[in-house]
Amino acid sequence: MVGGGGKRRPGGDGPQEQQGVRQERSKGFQNSFWLRCQLGGVRRCRTAAFSTPVPLSRNRRCEKAVAVKKGKCCEADVPSDLRKEVESHYRLSLPEDFYHFWTFCEGLAPEQPADSLSASLGLRLVGPYDILAGKHKMKKKSASLNFNLHWRFYYDPPEFQTIIIGDCKTEFHMGYFRDSPDELPVFVGTNEAKKNCIIVQNGDNVFAAVKLFLMKKLKEVTDKKKTSLLKTIDEKLTEAARELGFSLEQRTVKMKQRDKKVVTKTFHGAGLVVPVDKNDVGYRELPETDASLRRICRTIVEAPSDAERLKAFAPVQEMMTYVQFANDECDYGMGLELGMDLFCHGSHYFHKVAGQLLPLAYNLLKRNLFAEIIEAHLADRSREDVDQLAA
Repeated sequence: MVGGGGKRRPGGDGPQEQQGVRQERSKGFQNSFWLRCQLGGVRRCRTAAFSTPVPLSRNRRCEKAVAVKKGKCCEADVPSDLRKEVESHYRLSLPEDFYHFWTFCEGLAPEQPADSLSASLGLRLVGPYDILAGKHKMKKKSASLNFNLHWRFYYDPPEFQTIIIGDCKTEFHMGYFRDSPDELPVFVGTNEAKKNCIIVQNGDNVFAAVKLFLMKKLKEVTDKKKTSLLKTIDEKLTEAARELGFSLEQRTVKMKQRDKKVVTKTFHGAGLVVPVDKNDVGYRELPETDASLRRICRTIVEAPSDAERLKAFAPVQEMMTYVQFANDECDYGMGLELGMDLFCHGSHYFHKVAGQLLPLAYNLLKRNLFAEIIEAHLADRSREDVDQLAA
């Protein structure tokens, strides 16, 4: 049985060393004035050495952390009522980098922030960004829309929330990936739905994901004018991320810590995290490897007749019986894995089985919103028309 993995926290600087850093920085900054760093509508303070509270203006000020490694951003200049509207439509909390990236794009193109990266990178901000842009107000009866199906591509599991789209030919898109609906995202992933179900991890914030995409684009571009434009955007994005304290690494410490809790990779490769106690209760392995399960699925899909297909379904039916036993013994992760693999395979032949396994698994794991999302997605799973706000 695969366990949940331990939580090993990376070591930090010693107390004496940290105190020395604080004292040194305090001497250098204690007589300095607040510096106004206008970037995407956000003002930041120069140091955290001041203990006197500073009043907030419309453009919120924040204090940069003393240690660069632990730099923390301030709150982005996005009205609280607009934040509540976004999160009420999706019933999911959005991380602060989501809002900071919006103000960053406002700095690039104040009139059309969502399209600020279209000409240079071929990227467009969508999904919850459509609400920040007010696009939902232009759609009649938008209140009745299921926003968790808005820009939900064919292979997107409930854990994935699209925020940026790219090449429509491959259906490239970026999105937040979270293990539970009541938690913040654990990373930003990318997928090309026209190709496969694979989710590639690209940092733990949207600045990192776009930076990695931009660096790849720079290697492909040969035109000097286009290269110059990309480098300019890269400089602005890198500076913004550093000022705000966002990592630009593809694999952060936080993401590596999550890897230790992943019980199985699944077909999409991003992995599943479920609670596993010290007695290894919470997950048990499927009796089939990923390779053998893929062969079983292929046999079912390619069966020459319904009779042959029904016969080929026998191993899946057997695994579903094992899942029932596992659920009785609180190993809910097994059903989640089997259901997710069948969903990721993509064939409509598995929609009914996935529709039985996944909602049950999510509800048992108390991830009820994910259960609702997968039920709605399977009921209207389309390779086209993923923009719910399209006219």
